[in-house]
Amino acid sequence: MNRSTSLRRVPVWIGVVALIAVAVGAEMSRGNDIRTNTLWYERPANRWMTEALPIGNGPMGAMLFGGTDIERIQFNEISLWSGRRMATEPYVENDDMGGHQAFGDIFIHLGHAPDKVSHYRRELNIDRAVHRVTYEYEGVRYQQTAFASHPAGVIVIELTANKPAAYSGRVWLTDMHEAQISTSSDNHRLRSEGKIGNGFEYEAQLHVLHHGGKLKRAVPENPLRIPVSPFGVSFEKCDSVSLILSAGTNFKQDHTTEWLGEHPHAAVTKRVDTAVKRGVESLLDEHVADFQALFGRVSLDLGRPSPELLAKSTRERLTDYTQNNVADPHLEALFCQFGRYLLISCSRPGSLPANLQGVWNHSNRPAWAGDYHSNINVEMNYWPAEAANLAECHVPFIDYVDSLREVYAKKTQKHYGEVRGWTLQTMNNACGVQSWKWNPPGSAWYAQHLWEHYAFGRDIDYLRETAYPILKEICHFWEDHLKRRPDGTLVTPDGWSPEQYKYEPEEGVTYDQELVYDLFTNTIEAADALGEDEEFRDHIAAMREDLLKPAIGSWGQLKEWEIERDDPEDKHRHVSHLFALYPGRQISMAQTPELAEACRVSLNARGDESTGWSRAWKINFWARLGDGDRAHRLLRSLLNLVTGTKTIYGDSGGGVYSNLLCSHPPFQIDGNLGATAGYCEMLLQSHAGQIQLLPALPAAWPTGSVKGLCARGGFEVEMTWKDSRLTSAVIHSKSGQPCRVTYKDKTWESDTKADASYHLDQNLNRQGDGNVTPE
Repeated sequence: MNRSTSLRRVPVWIGVVALIAVAVGAEMSRGNDIRTNTLWYERPANRWMTEALPIGNGPMGAMLFGGTDIERIQFNEISLWSGRRMATEPYVENDDMGGHQAFGDIFIHLGHAPDKVSHYRRELNIDRAVHRVTYEYEGVRYQQTAFASHPAGVIVIELTANKPAAYSGRVWLTDMHEAQISTSSDNHRLRSEGKIGNGFEYEAQLHVLHHGGKLKRAVPENPLRIPVSPFGVSFEKCDSVSLILSAGTNFKQDHTTEWLGEHPHAAVTKRVDTAVKRGVESLLDEHVADFQALFGRVSLDLGRPSPELLAKSTRERLTDYTQNNVADPHLEALFCQFGRYLLISCSRPGSLPANLQGVWNHSNRPAWAGDYHSNINVEMNYWPAEAANLAECHVPFIDYVDSLREVYAKKTQKHYGEVRGWTLQTMNNACGVQSWKWNPPGSAWYAQHLWEHYAFGRDIDYLRETAYPILKEICHFWEDHLKRRPDGTLVTPDGWSPEQYKYEPEEGVTYDQELVYDLFTNTIEAADALGEDEEFRDHIAAMREDLLKPAIGSWGQLKEWEIERDDPEDKHRHVSHLFALYPGRQISMAQTPELAEACRVSLNARGDESTGWSRAWKINFWARLGDGDRAHRLLRSLLNLVTGTKTIYGDSGGGVYSNLLCSHPPFQIDGNLGATAGYCEMLLQSHAGQIQLLPALPAAWPTGSVKGLCARGGFEVEMTWKDSRLTSAVIHSKSGQPCRVTYKDKTWESDTKADASYHLDQNLNRQGDGNVTPE
C-alpha cells in the first residue's frame, strides 16, 4: 500500500493577494533557478568519497567521476546485503548482520588525455537530477549526460559530441563479488550475475546503444590497471553512445519468505528492454518531470549569488567560505536543497530506506557496515522528510519498520523474557538481524516517525491501519518493561545514553525517559484522533504522568543521568539527553522555559566542534531555542571543507567534502539530511501546537523567501522577509485543521476549512480567504 500523503495545489487568489503571490512566485523562481542549483567542478574526480558526485533513483545509486581518459561509474543497489538473513532461529545475541555491499562499476575508456583537454566542466544539477561533463579535445566538444530514472528503474549515461564519428573506445562492466560477466551475441549487452553466501542473488545488465559506427566484442585494454571483466564492448567511430544500466536482487521485504523472492533476471531484463525501446530523450523527459514533482515543491532564496560567485567552482566557494570566512548565503541554500536532492535520490516507496550512506557505497566493508543505526542515525535521515515536503520519501522507512515487527518481537522476548511488543539493538541490517548494544528506546524513536507522517499529512486511514497498531505494541513493551519505584515513579531500568561507553546501564537515564514520554504522548494523540481505545489511552496517559521527568543539575545543565555525573568538560558527539528539545517536544521555550535554558547550558558545555552529523543535530537544537545566529554558526561549522576520510571523533574531522557529502568522517548521509531539517526549523516550527514563522532567522539571512515548507496539521507555508522582518506569508490548508500562527508577539487563528489559503500581508493583517484574525 502506498502510504504517502497526496499534496493538492491551492489556486492563486485574485486581487491584491494575487499581485503579492505573483511577486513572491517570481522571486521564488529566481531562487530555484536551475542554473544556480548546481554543484560544479573544473576537473574530474579522483576520490570516490570526497569528489565523485551522486545520482540515484531510490533502490539504485551511482557515483560519477567525470573522467576523460577512463570514466568510472560506480553503482549500488540498496538491498544487496551480506550477513545472516533470519534473526530469530537459532537465537544469537550479537548476530552476523554483515554489511551493505558494493555492486560494481562501469568503465568507459575514451583515451582523451587529460593534459590535452580544455574547457572542462563537471556538474550536478540538483534541480533536474542530471549529471553532466563537458570538455574540448582535439577540436571536438564532448558531453556526457547521466541520470538515474525512478519511473524507468534505470541509470542512463549518454555520450555525445558536436562532430560525427567522434567516439571510439571501450566499455566494460565489473562486479564486486567476482560474478560471471557475459556479453550478448549481438555485443550490445553486458550482464553480471552472482550469488553471495547468504543466498541473495543479484544481477546487473548494461545495454550499449550507438548511432553511427559499430560495436564489437572486445577485451578492454587496462592501462591504469583498473579491475576488468573478461569481456567488454568496443565502439568505433560512433556519433553517440548511450548506456542503460539496471540492477537488482532477489531480496523481498517479507520475513515469512526468509526475505527471498524471485531471481532478479526477469525484472532487470524488462526494465532495460523497455528503456532501450523508449530512447534517451523520452527517458530524460520522464525522469526530470518525476524528480521535479518532488524537488520543485520547495524553493529557498537566501540571497542572489553574484556573477563572481557563480564563476567559481563549488570547491572554490567552499574554500572561500571555510578558510576566508566569505559570506555565501546562496551556497547555504544550495546545501539545504542538496539534502532534499539526496533524500529523493535514495529513498523512494517500494524499496529499502536510506542507510548510513544513503544508497552510495564503494566497499564490501563500509564503515559501521553501512547499517541502520537506531540510536539516532537512521532517524536523522528522515528528519527533513515531512517538513521539507517529501512525505513520500518517508514511506520506505515506515514500511521497513512495519516489515520487522514480528522479527524484532521474537528477539526481544528472547532477550528480555516475558514482555509484549518489541524493541531493538543499535546496529541493524535489511532483514532485522541486529548487533551491538541493545537500545531499548530505539523502537520508541522509530514510532515517532510513524506519528510524524500522520501529524503532517493527516491521513486517518494510515493512522488507523499502520501507525496506531505499531505505536500501541511498542507501548506494550514499555508497560511490561518499565520499573515502578516504591514512590510510584516509573523509570526505564537499563539506559545507557548513547554512546557514553564509560558508564554501565542504569535506571532513569534521561534519553530513555524522554523517548518513552514522547511515545506515550504520540499514542495518546493518535487515540484521540481516531476517537477510540479510550481505556488504553487513559492508561498510557496515567503512566506518562508517573514517568521520571528531565531535571536540572548543579551547574544549570539538563542532567544526562538521574544520578548527576555530567561533566562540563565532556565534548561527546551524542547529546542524547536533549531529545526532548529536538526532535521531541517535551521541552520548549514557550512551555518549559527553565528546562529549555538548561538545554542551552548543556549545549554550550558540549561545544560546537564534533562529527559532521553531530553538528547537524546542534543546528536543530539551537533553532528550537530560537537562537538563529547560533544555529547559523553551527551551519558554518558543518560547511567546513575537509579532505580526510579516516574515522575521527572530536573536533578535527567533521564537515563536508568538496562534493558536499557530510564528513563524519568518513561519509555519513545523516549529516546532510539532519542539516536540511535544521534549515526547516530555523524558518518554520510547528511542534508546540502552533505554526511559528521565522522562529530562528539569523542575521546572515536578512532578506529572503521560502515556499513549500510543511507544518503539522496538513499545512504548507510560503514566506518572504526583508530587513530581517516578515513581509508576507501564505498558509495553505489541505486537511481542514484549524491553525494557530505566530510571528514574534503576534498570533492569528484560522478556521477549519480544507483547501483554503490564509494570507498575511506586509502589515501582517488578515487578507484573502478564511477567518484569520489577530488575538
